[in-house]
Amino acid sequence: MILVGLTGGIASGKSTVSSILKNDFNCRVIDADVIAREVVEPGKRAYNLIVEEFGAAVITDSGAINREKLGEIIFKDEARRKKLNAIVHPAIGKAIFWKVLLSFFSGHRFIILDIPLLFESKTWTYITSRNVVVYCSKETQLKRLMKRNNLSQGDAQSRIDSQMSLEEKRCQADIVIGNDGTLDDTYKQVEKLHKNLDKSKKYLFARATLIIVCSCLFAFGYKLLL
Repeated sequence: MILVGLTGGIASGKSTVSSILKNDFNCRVIDADVIAREVVEPGKRAYNLIVEEFGAAVITDSGAINREKLGEIIFKDEARRKKLNAIVHPAIGKAIFWKVLLSFFSGHRFIILDIPLLFESKTWTYITSRNVVVYCSKETQLKRLMKRNNLSQGDAQSRIDSQMSLEEKRCQADIVIGNDGTLDDTYKQVEKLHKNLDKSKKYLFARATLIIVCSCLFAFGYKLLL
């Protein structure tokens, strides 16, 4: 099994690429954003810890986490962002770990790990065979974020600055998908990526299988098995 890391920056187009891989090429995609929402559902341990740390102000009338309100807090306060990450990231990591193992035993030959903080976490890159970055220019990223989230230029830039820059991520990538152009341009690059993965999977199968089992156990420890 080959594990492929997929990442980008806010409003860079990572979700578009992930969607194409999943819906057009039937790839097994494990989406950390989806898991992040699941692990903070009411009643979950991470949910309780968030309420304890940030208070009732981050809870909606229905009892769910108010992601926009929480985002406003952490994007302007690095210390509180680190506290949130310390609560959420272990829960996300554990859930991804089990999904990867389940995918392995289900016979999937390669899996896309859609993880926004792929390089920042310094964990998943131990087990990924290749890392893909969805890249766009700073100007494009800013305009997209302002439009998508209805933010002022200052607020949008603040959110971008809170993350590792796309330039830095691009330098760490094995493969870069440029997303400044049209959707068709992006699609063609994703199609090429899929073809290359499909060709290489049979050669990397044995090596990657050993890496995934050993590295997961090393990265997360035996406590995850309890």
